[in-house]
Amino acid sequence: MKNFALIGAAGYVAPRHMKAIKETQNDLLAAYDPFDSVGIIDSYFPNADFFTEFERFDRHVEKLKHTDGIHLDYVSICSPNYLHDAHIRFGLRQGADVICEKPIVLNPWNLDLLKDIEKETGKRVFNILQLRLHPSVIALRKKVLEGPKDKIYDVDLSYFTSRGKWYYTSWKGDVTKSGGIATNIGVHFYDMLGWIFGEVKQNTVHIHRHDRAAGYLEFDRARVRWFLSINYDNLPEDIKSKGLRTYRSLTIEGQEFEFSGGFTDLHTRSYEHVLEGNGFGLEAPEQAIRIVHDIRHATPIGLKGEYHPYAKLPLTKHPFSR
Repeated sequence: MKNFALIGAAGYVAPRHMKAIKETQNDLLAAYDPFDSVGIIDSYFPNADFFTEFERFDRHVEKLKHTDGIHLDYVSICSPNYLHDAHIRFGLRQGADVICEKPIVLNPWNLDLLKDIEKETGKRVFNILQLRLHPSVIALRKKVLEGPKDKIYDVDLSYFTSRGKWYYTSWKGDVTKSGGIATNIGVHFYDMLGWIFGEVKQNTVHIHRHDRAAGYLEFDRARVRWFLSINYDNLPEDIKSKGLRTYRSLTIEGQEFEFSGGFTDLHTRSYEHVLEGNGFGLEAPEQAIRIVHDIRHATPIGLKGEYHPYAKLPLTKHPFSR
């Protein structure tokens, strides 16, 4: 049984990590979050110590190690994106391996510095890249790798995940903290596409606003038009008529690639992957982090070239604009 600590226990994704720790038959000793809406812990680890101040959490971890002789094996990180880098450093310097949600960091150069700390401490950082463990995605990658070597696939990615006004008040609506919409909701798709289709060769941004982003990515084996939106009004009418607020579509050569199911246990599978010694280290997310960094800093060119059809949807004002 391995000993875990969790940073970011009140967020949306934290229960998936608690479930994964439990289902891999390990123990959560301590958790930290500045917000105390963490009753979900009772469903998994009611005896875990919980802290709303990082300093007290830090002191507790040190006490466990030096007074009680209890050492942390892993620190799991589900904190806001901009804090991942600092919290990873904390875990490594505690002598623990780290499992971190995506995006692992916001800037490519942060990865280089973390690699240095890995060398100093002898510990590892692993990124949750669960789409790489999805059976349908694995099968697609195998098909592409075993297919004609000169084949360039035409791909359209559309992802709508509606968010309310709260989003813009939270850290997720602050580009300096979340990295913006392409980073916050798109990074795992860019990682998946790069894992399947190879190195990125071109990265063009057509639109990048508070509620949507659209662009074109060219990989070794694919030409990808992509569109992301958190605006409910952007949803296709047939999706809204069903009472749904989320829609995802990936077409390859005009054929829908279905991977909606199979997500239930992917965090547990990710933990198993790490515990088996096969986790995705700091090299794995490098390309996706470069992609989202470049999208964030690009100047959108508008509706020119290979833009996604949804990029033509009417623009809307920021909900807090006057």
